[in-house]
This record gives sequence, C-alpha cells and structure tokens, in this order.
Amino acid sequence: MEKKKETIVAIDIGTTKICAVAGRLNEYGKLEILGIGKSLSKGVSRGMVANIDKTVESIKLAVEQLKSQVDIDFKKVYVGIAGEHIRCQQQRGNIVRNNTEDEISRKDIEEMIKQMKKMPVPQGNLIIHVLPQEFIVDGEHFIKDPEGYPGTNLEANFHIITGKATAAKNIQRCIVKSGLEVEDIILEPIASAEAVLSEEEKEAGVVLVDIGGGSTDITIFKENIIRYTAVIPFGGEIVTSDIQQGCKLLKEHAEKLKLKFGSSLPVESFENKVVSIPSLKGRPAKEISLKNLAGIINARMEEIIHDVLFHIETANKDYPKTLIGGIVLTGGGAMLKNVKPHFEYITGMDARIGLPNEHLAKSEVPNLQNPIYSTGIGLVLKGFEENKSELEEEESEETLKTTENETIEPNVVLKEKKGLAKFWKSIKKWFEDGIENDF
Repeated sequence: MEKKKETIVAIDIGTTKICAVAGRLNEYGKLEILGIGKSLSKGVSRGMVANIDKTVESIKLAVEQLKSQVDIDFKKVYVGIAGEHIRCQQQRGNIVRNNTEDEISRKDIEEMIKQMKKMPVPQGNLIIHVLPQEFIVDGEHFIKDPEGYPGTNLEANFHIITGKATAAKNIQRCIVKSGLEVEDIILEPIASAEAVLSEEEKEAGVVLVDIGGGSTDITIFKENIIRYTAVIPFGGEIVTSDIQQGCKLLKEHAEKLKLKFGSSLPVESFENKVVSIPSLKGRPAKEISLKNLAGIINARMEEIIHDVLFHIETANKDYPKTLIGGIVLTGGGAMLKNVKPHFEYITGMDARIGLPNEHLAKSEVPNLQNPIYSTGIGLVLKGFEENKSELEEEESEETLKTTENETIEPNVVLKEKKGLAKFWKSIKKWFEDGIENDF
C-alpha cells in the first residue's frame, strides 16, 4: 500500500493580504502546491497584528477558501513573523572544551547556540533565530563547519535576530482563535529566500529585497550564510497612500491605479496620457495624468531604494561591488512596472524579479508564478525542512537504542532540533499561559 504523502499548511499574515497555502513533496523532492486561499488583511499594520478580531476574520476567510480547493483536514500550521520590530545584531560566542582528545562534535556547536539563546535582550523582546556564521578553532579563522576538527577553544560569530514578544504572542492568539494550532513561527524573509533564491546565488552573494505591503525586508547572503537582515518600516501600502493623497482618490481606486498604470520610473510614453477615475456620487470623474502618477510613485520608491542601498553598505561597504548575485526583488511591490531598472539605476547592482518557482513542481493551481506568494510558499518549504530534521533525529535516536552491544546512558542529552526557525518550543508554554489568561 502506497504511503500517504504528508501535507503542510502555512499562513502568511501580511499587511495587505493573508494567504493560506497547502503543499506536499512529490517523488522527486519538488513542492507541489495543492491550493491557495487568499483574503484581504483587515487587522494588520506594518506587518504586526493591530486588531486581533479583524485578523482572525481574514484568516478564517483564507482558510475556508483553501479548504474549498483541497480535500484535507489540517489543524497545525506554520506562520510567518515580520515587521519593523525585527532587529539583528552580531555576537561572538565561545566554549573551552575539556576533552581535547575528541574531535569537535555537533553537540559542542549546539552548546554554543544554547548559550547565545540565553544572552540578554531588551525587555519585551525575544530571540527568534541564532545563526552561526564563521567558526574559529584555536585561532584558525574562516571555518564554515568545525565538526570533526581537533581543538580546545571553539569560537563563532553569530547573527542574532530578535523581535517583540507581543508580536509573536498576537500571531499565536489569532491562529488559536481561528481554530488552528501553531506548529512554528518563522521569520518571513528567511521563508521568502527559501522560495526564490538558488543555492548558487546564496553562495555567490545576493540581496533579497521583499517589498511587502507594510514593510520592506532585506536579507543578505554570502557564502550560503545570512550576513545581514533589516526591515524598512514601509512598503507598497505607503505608495498607495501617497497616490490617494496626491490625487485625492479613494484608497481602493488608488491601489487599482497603482497596479494597472503605475510605474517606478517616469517614461516618455506617459506624456499627455490621462486615465479617468470614478469620483464620489454626483461629482465628475477625475482625470489623472500618468506622468504625475509616475512622479508620485517615483519619489517614494527612490526613498525605499536609497534605504535598501544604505543597509547594503552598512552590512559591508564593498557589497554593492562584490555581491555577484546582485539584488532579487520579490513580494507584491516587485510587481510594480519598471521597479527592476529603477533598483539597478540607483544601486549600480544587477537585479531580477524573484518568483517562487525555485523548488516548485507542476501544479493545477493557477498564477503561482507571482512574487506575492513567495512568503507563503517559502513557509511551506521551511515546514518540510524542519520535519525532515525531526525525522532524521528520530531515526538517529532509534538507531542508538537498537545498536547491538551498546549501552545507552539514561541521561544522554539529545541534540536540539536543527533548522533556523525552531524558537517556538522554548516560548510555547509562555504563549499558552497568555492565551489561557486571555480566555
């Protein structure tokens, strides 16, 4: 009898939309998307839940739409976290090994990561990810993986990502009130990178710019390691707001105008072209010049692009010249006309639009080749990655228990689960206590 394929469901809670995505791996290890439910996001501001009840309503609509497409029953979901509260910092950690005869093991590395997870952070914040970068063994630098090296003093540079505890707790509340359970909370830029970047780009050096509705996320990879993360506290929604105010339109009309006629760069073809927009009842339609529209969008996009360039140079002043992969643009803001050449003109770096097709198999779901789905599809991919790590650990543990002529000590310390996103376990009880008090 053929084994039933596992399905993973993820929910991308964004500022402008909420997506529920279901997928499974085919026999070739490619991700097959089974369905996508999408709804307008009514309770999220700048990537953070501002109104729990409205967010719950939007989540339920997206989940219901997904369930109408797929015949599966699910309870646990992977959820993304983002927003302007996300911060990153660099820290150095080290341990001195007592048994110098043995080679450095995975347990030694995990011990360093545990120590870094205990480092103090500002009150009200929590550590989301601890990402090792280079290791140093007895003064020898630039070691990517020290496992198997002999040595006494093990050091490492860590990229620490933190965020507000209330932001994660509010996401948990929304999922629970929607009748679901959180399997894990994952940093959205990391999920998006999983969906749109190739391994070659990560190795060569690349900047992922995810232009969402409420914020723009920046993630820099070099030698397959995350070197820098940052959040710019505005995205596509502020461009819509500028159009709304500059052209004196309803928000709905401003958004449609941006999507259909907007451009990040003014072009000659816009000269003397106008579009007619319906006005309020009893008033004549408004005529909007495409040249003026492009001027409004151009001013805000230049601000965003200059901020992106500032962060790239903050990470390393040589990165604009040395990151071979250039810039990859994804998220809803990447759909804006001429945004790619605009980034290239200001930054001097090559750019491309990142579509979430890096690991996708053929699917019956239409319009998947769209950057608005990068985070949702990436969350599903990260879910399978974490499940694979769990399975490998279980198999390793079972092998240890059944090995002939080998005694397993009762106090064997099992190594922690691998994967960038598994911070949920350490704070799960705190979340549950908070939920019980709220109910």
